[in-house]
Amino acid sequence: MPRPATTRAVLVLLLASLLSCLACAAESTPRPRARDLGVPFDGTPGPLNAITDVEGVRVGHTTLISGSGKLVVGKGPVRTGVTAVLPRAPADMMDHFAFAGWFAQNGAGEMTGTAWVEESGFLEGPVMITNTHSVGVVHDAVIAWRVAHGPADATDFWWSNPVVAETWDGWLNDINGFHVKPEHVFHAIESAHGGRVEEGNVGGGTGMICYGFKGGIGSSSRKLADKHGGYTVGVLVQCNYSGASRHNLRIAGIPVGREIPGTEPNAPLLPHQLKRIARRVTLGLGRTGGVGGNDSGDLFIAFSTATVAPSGEGHPVDVKMVPNESLDALFAATVQATEEAIVNAMVAATDMTGVDGHEVRALPHDQLRAVLAKYNRLAH
Repeated sequence: MPRPATTRAVLVLLLASLLSCLACAAESTPRPRARDLGVPFDGTPGPLNAITDVEGVRVGHTTLISGSGKLVVGKGPVRTGVTAVLPRAPADMMDHFAFAGWFAQNGAGEMTGTAWVEESGFLEGPVMITNTHSVGVVHDAVIAWRVAHGPADATDFWWSNPVVAETWDGWLNDINGFHVKPEHVFHAIESAHGGRVEEGNVGGGTGMICYGFKGGIGSSSRKLADKHGGYTVGVLVQCNYSGASRHNLRIAGIPVGREIPGTEPNAPLLPHQLKRIARRVTLGLGRTGGVGGNDSGDLFIAFSTATVAPSGEGHPVDVKMVPNESLDALFAATVQATEEAIVNAMVAATDMTGVDGHEVRALPHDQLRAVLAKYNRLAH
């Protein structure tokens, strides 16, 4: 069924390339977020300040952490996982599509299914995120899940072209050991939920590094004023991008990286407008010091849950769209939420030791607060 006309939301998903444990449930004690530390941001967040402020959107993780010491391919250490972002409930998303658009700032990465997103303007299922060498198994597993949980599509064909994106976690993870299995993909999809989004060292973000600090999953949202439509913009990032060293890191406009020494309601948007939204993610990345380096896979996809896209009805359908002249507030919200989601990912992350004893330290909260206070940027 179409969503009520009174609901306004748009969702943007960002992927910036940017001891045995199987953990998928929420942490008993949530990690602090950037605002908890006094980091100031522009704009007004939604109630959860997360992608799940968009009605119906769900996020699920499977986190794989096991082993320590020297790398033995096929045995570990393992520091990886899978994240699933569902635009609608699992029972609905395969037959009730979302309009979508995607954009590549720098293409040293992979996001499957984007040729069809570009051609059709549809997102026909979940968006999955994992490590670079597990794209294939995740892609196949999403198709298997689809076959097991529903009939053929509206045209009576079995056809699926999943969207699966990656970032590289080979510094900490046995990436050539192929530790992500179909059951991990199933769990990420089936455990996806609304409410608080787990951040930091979880899901596909488990082994990620950002500006020389520990990276991972982060999320944020912005609620637009009624005069701008009252729409909600939600962002989820898996931050792991290169071409930007610790020296580049800026938080709240402050050169934090130079100061911390160490080792390195539904917005009816059409596909072409969503591609414009996805392009603006790069501006939020730039606010934190990202430069779109040569070997950085900066790939973005945006979708709107406002309209149930036609899926084989065989007759013309009516759609609504936000006027182009009204998009500026959505562009600003995208930039703001992207910046905060990246910082949330780094704040939520914790120290990690991976293959061959490689260590990545998390962004130190006390030093971050001290730097912001030094520049008179600490929120009170």
